[in-house]
Amino acid sequence: MPSPIAVIDFETTGMTPAHGARATEVGIVLVQQGRVVDRFASLMYTGVPIPRFIAEMTGITNAMLREAPPAAQVMREAARFVGDAPMVAHNAAFDSKFWQAELALLGLAASQPYACTVLLSRRIYPDAPSHKLGRLTDHLGLPRPGRAHRALADAEMAAALLAAMQQRLQDSYGLPWPDHAQLMQLQRCTPKTLARMLQPTLAVQSE
Repeated sequence: MPSPIAVIDFETTGMTPAHGARATEVGIVLVQQGRVVDRFASLMYTGVPIPRFIAEMTGITNAMLREAPPAAQVMREAARFVGDAPMVAHNAAFDSKFWQAELALLGLAASQPYACTVLLSRRIYPDAPSHKLGRLTDHLGLPRPGRAHRALADAEMAAALLAAMQQRLQDSYGLPWPDHAQLMQLQRCTPKTLARMLQPTLAVQSE
């Protein structure tokens, strides 16, 4: 059985911690061979206000955050929940920065490798009309577990997308269930080189 993977999503006050943005909500699902085995989610209070347009998009208000646990408490719990599991996010460049920044404020390292379902989907579904999470979810007929732009619902959608892509790789190339290290390798190739990259695996299996 492959090791668990942690699929994460943050809602935030802005685009990057480098410009002072902070996390407002985190959602994490642990998946193992395409199946969700555990979940973690929480709002978190940092004292940084949410701009109106983000509040309208997410439904998370400043009043809700004033009642939420402090970010330090939530992130320590999130770090314990993830443990040493490798991580996945839809647009990992965004979520990994907040994971690293929020943990750095606590003096905690964030060394897990990240695979990105945006990069993978561009290679596995190059003809999809969009690689945004919601539109790709609808295109593939995957479930929407809740309101978009809420952390746990988006993490659940990303986990379902990840499982669909792993299944596609298994069905198309006869692979064992692709693990995180293989996903990291595949997301670096181009759609045209995907089959060529997997050819050695196919040759070994045919012997």
